[in-house]
Amino acid sequence: MLTILDRYILKKFLSTFLFTVFIFTLIAVVIDFSDKISDFVEEDCTWSEVFFDYYVNWIPYIISQLVPLYVLIAVIFFTSRMAYDSEIISILNAGVSFRRMMMPYLVGSVLITGFHLFAYHYLVPIGNKSRLDFEHAYIKKNSDKGKTDNIHMFISPDEKTFIRRYKKKDTLALDLRLEQFKNNEMVKLVKAKKARWMGKPNRWQLSDYEIRTFNGRKESILTGYGEKMDTTINIYPQDFVRYANQKEMMTSTEIQGFIDMERARGLGNTKVFEIEVHKRTSEPIASIILTLIGMAVAARKVRGGMGLHLAIGIATGAIFIFLSKFSKTFATNEDLPALIGVWIPNIIFFVIAMILISKAQK
Repeated sequence: MLTILDRYILKKFLSTFLFTVFIFTLIAVVIDFSDKISDFVEEDCTWSEVFFDYYVNWIPYIISQLVPLYVLIAVIFFTSRMAYDSEIISILNAGVSFRRMMMPYLVGSVLITGFHLFAYHYLVPIGNKSRLDFEHAYIKKNSDKGKTDNIHMFISPDEKTFIRRYKKKDTLALDLRLEQFKNNEMVKLVKAKKARWMGKPNRWQLSDYEIRTFNGRKESILTGYGEKMDTTINIYPQDFVRYANQKEMMTSTEIQGFIDMERARGLGNTKVFEIEVHKRTSEPIASIILTLIGMAVAARKVRGGMGLHLAIGIATGAIFIFLSKFSKTFATNEDLPALIGVWIPNIIFFVIAMILISKAQK
């Protein structure tokens, strides 16, 4: 049950947090708009698309990236003000322990963390689909890094394909080779000079094809040189499209399904996608840890006042963000599990939080 004091602190916490988010987001929008306005004017896009497709989805994205920093600044700001006005000393002198005073801080941080978790795993990625589609169409036109030459992939546990070259604009595969196996023996081999995508669900048209079927030592051959044949192949044009920020367009459920599919096909390294899933949990949890750090730092009245507290808070937040980015780069190392690499900053700062709380004004 929350007391009057708990509600007082919680109200200050949440209102200061929302104000911090509003101010920093407003600054971020102005900077981003000034940086991209030339693209908006030069490209064939409407201002309605700029607002609804881009900024309506960009704002939640940029907020989600910096929520722990906003929490830290908000906690330090209003707690430092309370300490400067001698409210903290009065609360402690009234018999409220420091640990009891932490309760509304924890409640506020848990509320923010809970919403951040849900938004980061599902809501923000859904919005990112429209935002990134807009960016790829008008701002970052050459950001597709998908492989188009000498492509090997498993399209099912018993089917393997090779494509010498894929033309994305024409959705055309050149020198297609499709192998089907049963009990570790090849039972069918399909070759085609060209294979063109004909539409969903997975229709392709083969040109200049050759189909070999094996039944023990027997072999049958069907050739169609100069002819075309429609068939189904479990390959889609999006399989050849890869953006560096593609993972941001996928909910965590979609990422996990993508990881399973890529592993089954024997394609590429899925480590960056594993890191993304763990990051979407570790960063919201960091808000709770940084709340404890901010409270422990700002609860003591010092000569430098709020300015010193804010300087310490911003420096702490900068170090945390730097360490988070560094740990994600470090986590791409194959020898280090993605889970451990992503959670290293939280572990380090949790230890710091416990030390600061133990030394905080009682």
